[in-house]
Amino acid sequence: MDLQEKVRVAAEAVKHADAIVMTAGAGMGVDSGLPDFRGDAGFWKAYPPYQKLGITFVGAANPDHFERDPSFGWGFYGHRTNLYRATIPHAGFDILREWVQRFGLDYFVVTSNVDGQFQKAGFADDRILEVHGSIHHLQCTTPCTMAIWENRETIPVDEVTMRAEHVPRCIHCGAVARPNILMFGDYGWVSDRSARQQRNFDEFLADTRGGRLVVVEMGAGTAIPTIRYLTEELGSRSEALAVRINPREPQIRAPHLSLPCGAREGVVAINAVLAEESP
Repeated sequence: MDLQEKVRVAAEAVKHADAIVMTAGAGMGVDSGLPDFRGDAGFWKAYPPYQKLGITFVGAANPDHFERDPSFGWGFYGHRTNLYRATIPHAGFDILREWVQRFGLDYFVVTSNVDGQFQKAGFADDRILEVHGSIHHLQCTTPCTMAIWENRETIPVDEVTMRAEHVPRCIHCGAVARPNILMFGDYGWVSDRSARQQRNFDEFLADTRGGRLVVVEMGAGTAIPTIRYLTEELGSRSEALAVRINPREPQIRAPHLSLPCGAREGVVAINAVLAEESP
């Protein structure tokens, strides 16, 4: 099956589905201009100061920084907070939302991204599962309670030293606050918010069981394969078809579809076929 035929099959699956699950990894944000942290070289290209310090993405995304040197820990996460706040979701997000409306699809979003781009694009908060948490929410580093609150902090960052000029504090005890994100080697993450999202997703899956399901996966790589595993698990349901959109690692077992392109390009291509037909 050539690429155009795969796109047409994907379009038919969207058109005739009862429900859609949109699964997304880091590649989804790349088309919005967000940096690609693929490998040390990709991370250092986005953050040259860390290359000079010999710090990798795994090293920067370490919860120990918030205890040993909070200004340094918040340098990385403050910069990312500011970047994600300024980023405008690409056109692919709007197209996905239009599919939901046009075809009356029940839907859910599952993402490993912490950038909040799906919420910004207008997807309902109770229809999103952020498996690694969100940079737009905070928790105590201790933690003194299981409380999670919205990140409304202003965090200027010196981009030469990558140190934050302001360190957020816990609203309950005054200790250093941290993003409510599952980091590497993280034993202090408060998972309650993501757990509530997971329960919403489980209810969605129960309610849609037996119906025609299309899974559209975008930009999810093999380095941390959580999203890919979920896509394949959902694809194993009867009456389900998975569409994997990935420019470097599109492989997936038949009858599921692999589109070797970027997230926006793949969604736009499917939408072009749907647009050929009258509403």
